[in-house]
Amino acid sequence: MVEGFTPAELRKLRSLKDAYGIARFLDDMPYHLATTAWSPRRVLRENTAHCLEGAIFAAAALRAMGKPPTVIDVEAIHDTDHVVAVYRERGGWGLVGTSNYSGLRYREPLYRTLRELVMSMFEDYFNLRRERTLRTFSQPVNLARFDARNWMTSEKDVWFIPEHLLDIPHTKLLTPAMAKRLHILDRRSFEAGLHGHRW
Repeated sequence: MVEGFTPAELRKLRSLKDAYGIARFLDDMPYHLATTAWSPRRVLRENTAHCLEGAIFAAAALRAMGKPPTVIDVEAIHDTDHVVAVYRERGGWGLVGTSNYSGLRYREPLYRTLRELVMSMFEDYFNLRRERTLRTFSQPVNLARFDARNWMTSEKDVWFIPEHLLDIPHTKLLTPAMAKRLHILDRRSFEAGLHGHRW
């Protein structure tokens, strides 16, 4: 059910056609660093998004295409969290999002489990000290639970979504021994991952 959007907004969302189209649309959009939590309508109007807003936008666009509007939160140590929209296709998990780091955006729906999907981001998830920082992930959250709060079209920030994501249980990806043995990211990978990075 996609309610609240204007016919023009719905046409725009549906014109993206699939998850890859959503990813390309987000890639073409400038990344911003403001402390905001815009709804998909605001993202369409402002034509910019950060990671949280990109994930929420992608979830709404997936819904317009008949898929559940689902996101997950991934948590890091000595770094910021990341939120992405996730979807299933032919039994595989994929993701759509936007990021200030080049390797944390789109994944084809090839991954057998959600853990496998999240681990595909591990090498690309690092901080400016070149530490690999990804540690946990949440279970998928269907944003339809927030329909009564107009999460897709609200003119107000939708902070209730990240607040919920922070409150739910997360699954650990590494044991303490694994985390202790991690090496610093090599410089070439570090520089590649920062391509297009905004400061």
